[in-house]
Amino acid sequence: MAKKEKKAKETPVEETVETPVEEAVEAAPEVNPFEEKYNLEHDAHLRLAAEYDNFRKRTAKEKEQSYQNGKSDAVEKLLPVYDNLQRALNQETADAAFKKGVEMTMNELVKILSSLGVEIFGQVGEEFDPNLHNAVMHTDDESLGENVISQVFQQGFKLGDKVVRFAMVQVAN
Repeated sequence: MAKKEKKAKETPVEETVETPVEEAVEAAPEVNPFEEKYNLEHDAHLRLAAEYDNFRKRTAKEKEQSYQNGKSDAVEKLLPVYDNLQRALNQETADAAFKKGVEMTMNELVKILSSLGVEIFGQVGEEFDPNLHNAVMHTDDESLGENVISQVFQQGFKLGDKVVRFAMVQVAN
């Protein structure tokens, strides 16, 4: 019987050693296949929603750009009319009514262009900016500063940040 008592005493020691291992196995979370499938579907849904949002933003941006490009093209088509009216205003005429009619037409065209957001630039005395002006001539004139526009051959037009037409100018010094 002494041997049985020793075995009985030894058995609880072995069970205590095995008990933490069994608890560790039981403590590990069981993977629920439905929860895993839900998480995968939820992740796919979030990705799809983000992709749709990016698509919506991209198409809105493209639509705005195409509108601006169309507006820019329309303004560019009107520029020869502006140039011709400018030349007509610079010509001397004895007919005051004719000159007044050309002035009124030019004022109305400038008003329409400005309502579209078009900015007219390229005036004598402005500083030369190679991003806006096209220098076709150079002159040395001590009365003007360095890189100053001394003569404007054709005015420039800008729509927002986009240059529709560069100003053709003569630069001093």
